[in-house]
Formats: sequence, C-alpha cells, structure tokens
Amino acid sequence: YGAVRQWRKLRYMNIVLCYIILSSGVWTWRTVLWVAIGWTVGISLGMLSCIYVATLHENDLWFSNIKEVEREISFRTECGLYYSYYKQMLRAPSIQQGLSELINDNATESKRTINLLRRMNIYQEVFLGVLYRILPIQAYLEPVYFYIYTVFSLQAVYVIALFITSWLLSGSWLAGALTGVWYILNRVDTTRVEFTISLRENWSLPFFALQIAAITCYLRPHLKPIQQKVVLWLMFLATLCFCLTWQFNQFILLVQALIIFTLDCLDLISTEQVTCLYLVQVSSLLSVWLLQFCNSMILGSLALSFIVARGLKTGGLTARLGKLLLHTVLVLALTFTINYLAKQALQLRSDEHIFKFIKSKFGLGPTRDFDASLYLCEEAFGLLPLDTFDRLAGTLLAYPYLVTLIVLLVMLALLTLANLCDSSAVGRPPKGRFEERPICMRADVAYNLLHTVFFGLLALSTMRMKYLWTGHMCAFAAYGVCGKELWSLCLNTIHCNTKTKLRLIRYTVPLAILGFLCYKFWPKLMTEVSELREFYDPDTVELMTWISSKTPKKAVFAGSMQLLAGIKLCTGRVLTNHPHYEDQALRERTRQVYQIYARQSPEEVHRILRAAGADFVVMEDSVCYERRHGRGCRLRDLLDLSNGHIMDGPGDNDPDLVHAPHPRFCESVKTGGPAYTALFSRVFQNKTFHAGNHVRLTRR
Repeated sequence: YGAVRQWRKLRYMNIVLCYIILSSGVWTWRTVLWVAIGWTVGISLGMLSCIYVATLHENDLWFSNIKEVEREISFRTECGLYYSYYKQMLRAPSIQQGLSELINDNATESKRTINLLRRMNIYQEVFLGVLYRILPIQAYLEPVYFYIYTVFSLQAVYVIALFITSWLLSGSWLAGALTGVWYILNRVDTTRVEFTISLRENWSLPFFALQIAAITCYLRPHLKPIQQKVVLWLMFLATLCFCLTWQFNQFILLVQALIIFTLDCLDLISTEQVTCLYLVQVSSLLSVWLLQFCNSMILGSLALSFIVARGLKTGGLTARLGKLLLHTVLVLALTFTINYLAKQALQLRSDEHIFKFIKSKFGLGPTRDFDASLYLCEEAFGLLPLDTFDRLAGTLLAYPYLVTLIVLLVMLALLTLANLCDSSAVGRPPKGRFEERPICMRADVAYNLLHTVFFGLLALSTMRMKYLWTGHMCAFAAYGVCGKELWSLCLNTIHCNTKTKLRLIRYTVPLAILGFLCYKFWPKLMTEVSELREFYDPDTVELMTWISSKTPKKAVFAGSMQLLAGIKLCTGRVLTNHPHYEDQALRERTRQVYQIYARQSPEEVHRILRAAGADFVVMEDSVCYERRHGRGCRLRDLLDLSNGHIMDGPGDNDPDLVHAPHPRFCESVKTGGPAYTALFSRVFQNKTFHAGNHVRLTRR
C-alpha cells in the first residue's frame, strides 16, 4: 500500500518528464515503443531495488516471526524515537488528539513541554499515521509493515529518479538501466535503509534525487516556457518534501546554492535560471519554516543567508577574474554577516554543535568540546575509507566515473577560460553561440558535473555524507558511458566519427557492461538474499518487559541517548534526553546526565538526575567499560576531558588536566557503599545490564 501511494503521488511528475524527453525527438511508433520500454525498465529496476532491501531486512531479522517488542527494539537509536511518534499517532483516541499530543509533548523531555512538529522533522510519521487510520487496510496490514514498506517503496522512487537523470543527460534509457544496476550492486555504499529504516535521510534522499532530475530537466536546452513552469513546480514540490523530512536540509541546500553560484559566475546558466533556482530554494525553506511553526533554525540557516549572490560579469579576462574573486569574497562575507545577525536576533543556538564539529574537524576550534567530540570520535563522521573505492571499482563504477569526471573538468576549465576572455558574455550565451566554439557544455551537464564534484568533496571529508554522492555517481558514470559528448570526442580524436559508429558504440558498451555485471554479481545477489538470520537480544527484551510491567507509566528514565530512544518506543516512558541533538538545552542536559559515566560523587550525580526529573537511571557496561573506541574517544574519556580530569589507562594527558577527586560513578555504584546506598537502590539486573547498572533514585 505504501508503494501504491508513492506511485500515485509521483505519477504526474513521471508523465511530465516523459513528455519532455519525447518532445525533443520525432514522434514515431519506434520512438514511442523505445520510450515505453525505457520506462518499463526504469520502473522494474525501482521495484527490484525495493524488493531487494525489503528481503534483506526480513532475512536479517526474521522480522515476520519475532515478537512486537523485538520488532521495536530493532529500530535502533534515533530510528526508535522517530517510529515512536508514528506509534503514538496510531494509539491516540483521534487524529486531532494525536496532533495535539505532538504539539504539546511532555514525554520526550522531562519537565519540559515541546512542540515536536516544530523541533523535529516527523511530518512523515504524522502523514503515515493519519493515512493508516483512514485507509481500510487495518485487517490486512500491520502498522509496522505499512511504515517499513512505505520507506522501502521510496527506494524505488530513488532509483527511478536516478534513472530519469541519467536518461535526460545521455538521451538513452540504457544509461538509466546501468544506473539502476550500479545502485543495487553498490548497495553497501549507496544506502543503509535495510537496517536504519526510520533515519531522516532515507525519507529525504529520494526527494532530493527527484529534485536533481527536475533541475537537470529544467536546464535542458530548447524547453518551452510552459514546460519550464511545470518543471519548476515539480522542482519546488520535490525540494519541499526533501526539506520537510530531514533536519539537515539547510546544509545540503547550501552546497547546492554554491553550485548554482559557481555556474552563474562562470556564465554557464542564465541569470533568469539562477533566479528561479534560488527562488525554489527560498520558497521551499520558508514553506517548511511555516509548517514547522516558525522554526528559527531555518531562518538562521546559512543557505538563506547565502542566497544573495549576483554576478559582476563585464570587462576583460584580468578585470573579470579580479571582479569574480572580489564578488566571491563579498558574497561569503555578507553571508556570514547576515547569518550572524539573524542568529543574534533569533537567539538561535540550535545548530552551533554542527559548526563546532566542522571547526574541530579541520583544526579551527577547541578539541575538548564534548558535543563536537561526540561526532569526531564516530567513524561515520571521519574521512571516507579507501576501501570504498575498492568496492566501487569492483563493480566497474569507479573507472567510467573517473574518466568522465576528468574529461568534463578539463572541458569545463577550457570553456570557463573562453567565457572569461569574452568581455561581452553576460549570462548564458544566446542560441547558436555554443556551436561557434570547438568546446561546449550543456547547462544540465555542467550542473551535474559540479554537483558530483561538490558532494564528492563532502563525502571524502565525512563518510556519512557519501550517501548524498554515491547514488548520483551511478547516474553520472552511466552518462559518461552512454552519452554522445564523450564518445564523439574520442571518435574525433581518431578521426572516425560517424553517426553509425557513434550509435553502435553508445549501445554496445553499456550492454557489454550490463552483461558482465549480471554474469558476475547475479549469483552473489542470490546468495545474499538466501542468507537467513534471526533477531536475538534477550537481555534488552527482558529490560523492556520489566520497565513496562514494573514501573509507573509516568516514570522518568535517564541514561544513554541510544537506549532511551528504545525505552520511549517500547514502553512509552518519559525521557530525560534523546538522540535528536538539534537543541542547545537538550545537549547540555545530555552532557549532565552522562556524568553517570564520569568521575563524580554520588551526591553530585543524584543532584543532576533530580534536576532532570529522573526516577530511574539505566547504566550499561558497554558504555562504562567501552572498548569500541580507542583512548581519547571513549565516552568516559570525553567526559573526563570536558571536566578537566586525567583519562583512564596508559597514555599521554594534557598538562592542565588533574586527577579527579572521586571514583567513576558507574563502577563505584556497584560496590554498594554507604554513600551510594543512601541515595540509590538497585532494582534490576541481568547479564548484559549487570549488577547495579539499573538503579532507582530514592526520593528524599
């Protein structure tokens, strides 16, 4: 049912893009048949991707056979937090009551009432909750399956959007077929939806891919005005859905705005196109700002501050280079000035942890900041591992991608130099101008080139951002294999460029690659989908069962962010903190609650937990005695550094660090000393959550 709803929602966009693809060619029965086959292949690949990840998810957990509490535990970390709001909407007496509870929520953060629709990007959970209640499917489909099938169906949308992009760029749906196959074969690097279903990126990236397809279509030459207007509206809808479903939308749009700015400065698109693209971004962000009850984080975003750029494009080469450099510096200076003033006026500190992380990552800020260190010490926020390129090369994706990238970058450099030398160039050259030059590049190709460069650099610097890059990489490499421009250049080099040879090589090479990939990887895929595993976490199940049956429904729990998200989903209890980190007060409370893993006195820990309103605190050996990270990146080390204390174990310490006056709380509380038993009592333990890891606060 989720897939059907998505097809209906996006059907009009597909029809419009199909019409635009056809409009540039001759309408013959062969053309119609060829395009119909292309759409059939694209939709089939999308459905194959959807079924593939759904099968992997089922086989990895035996999801259809495990208990409800085990299914909910499988929504790890923040995934469980987001899914809990879908569950909350379904359990509400009415839709109106459910919305009211989300707008006035006092269970997510103890002693606080927050508007979840303003704070978090959970409109998708609200939409699915309402949809499940009004559709006559309750007797046929469990709520959890309605949710996960919808997310998996978005993977089909993602693949189809990439298929469209490569088709538009190359003029051949064989490029789309190659894109879809590469996306599926490189699943490890293109998506992680099968084990992080509720993550915001799994909702938003399909819409981002649709937006890229719409931009590619909009920048194609010879579009009629009515076609441009329709595509702009589709672009707006895709951008709106993308922004509404992911809290980091503003940073992605900032990168995209930099791409548009670069295209504008290099005279690769017209001023009218630049203005329209910026208006789509601004209108989408402001629409989300309204839908999120005037969320100040959006108004204080760098993306909105940046969209003030306009070109200074007159004069000779030397003058224009100087003006271009000056213009860039002025735009960046104005961007940061506007952003600073906006944040001061709005008293905005929600996203400062992201800038702390960026500063610390590049050595521009303090390295002891607790919030920044939480990110820096996670592998996902480190540099992209080199074995990523080995995997991409193993599927033959890396080679055509790099060749296409290098050739087009050289062409772009030469074209840019020609544009800068042309003192009369203002905006995109008029019709016929490209044909007068030996080197030319379409605007849609130039956009996708810069898109893969900018997001590639982002992925290289931060591994988690690779999912923004690798999907588009598949489409870009497929364009290089199937596009006319690169093959024409090669054939011209050896002086044998004819239409017949060009057509032959454009069809033969992708078919050969597809044949090789199917021959090599089909047995591997069949083996992968036949591997059966089972969810097994009895200790966490025991903990959740105990909390549900032995604690008051309004009890407040403190602990690690990851575990508390599961407690919220499985038991509905009130939390002191949670993994949605985009709030300054919550970040400070989390740092305070985490003092249970620091060297603090029992009196200080008790005071902190009482101030947060906690009735129970859950401590985990996996955190207290962590070995997953090295020294300096363990949570207890980050807390010691933040508190100015010397870290555990052998190794160097900064000279200003001192020995802590108290032992580590999570270790010492198990001893049952008088100072601890006077304030805390153990109420639960098992072999994973061991010997006093779970203690109840006594009330004074």
